[in-house]
Amino acid sequence: MAQNNEKLTFGGHLEVLRKMLFRILGVTAIFMCIIFCFKDITFKILLAPSKSDFVFYRWLESLSAFFGFETAFKDFDVKMISTELAGQFLVHLSTTCYLALLCASPYIVYELYKFVAPALYEHEKKYSVKIVLAIYGLFFLGVLLSYYIIFPVSFNFLGTYQIDEGIENQINISSYFSSFASLTFLLGLVFQLPILSFFLAKIGLITSEIMKNYRRHAFMLIMILAAIITPSDLFSLFLVGLPVYGLYELSIRIVKKVEQVKTK
Repeated sequence: MAQNNEKLTFGGHLEVLRKMLFRILGVTAIFMCIIFCFKDITFKILLAPSKSDFVFYRWLESLSAFFGFETAFKDFDVKMISTELAGQFLVHLSTTCYLALLCASPYIVYELYKFVAPALYEHEKKYSVKIVLAIYGLFFLGVLLSYYIIFPVSFNFLGTYQIDEGIENQINISSYFSSFASLTFLLGLVFQLPILSFFLAKIGLITSEIMKNYRRHAFMLIMILAAIITPSDLFSLFLVGLPVYGLYELSIRIVKKVEQVKTK
């Protein structure tokens, strides 16, 4: 904003906010059009984790062979179906909206920051930029972990699980994408643990000593959650659980730094 917040009237603020919302809607609409038109590429990427030749399975086999283990994933073929007349179109439309918001989110955050920036002090501006970058970086790490590891392993297990050989699994396409979106978003939130620890330490609700004392409990809880998400083998369990536990250790270091700054 070119004008200072203190000089703007209430009506001026509303006008600036209105223009900002129109710009955000415009950018989001452009991303929606692009994603909607490139349907084949979009869904080839999104459906890749449901295939038995997905890169994660090949990579895991190579990695386990390097360490002397023999891990071979059986080929599987899970049939995708749509049980509603407009099912595939609605999935296409909703997925386009979600992806467009995800792609436009950096611009949305930039516009929101530009709106509130005039009311911030210089040190608050630098502070907020670092926090936003950290949140984005950690969120996308969680998204990548979900896409490349957790969701493929979960789909492999749940999509091929049978209580009787006569019952064939046919996954509704809406169920696939809702599970995919939910798990991916959940991992993005889980990866905000260092940010959450930072703010809790700032207001004095947690200390590094408390986190160290409950280190074993945290490890067990993380492994239990990892076992629920990836019910396949020990190798996959640790492949998922260890990065999340690494975030816990990183959070301890962050909390320790906050405490050191407070004591100065």
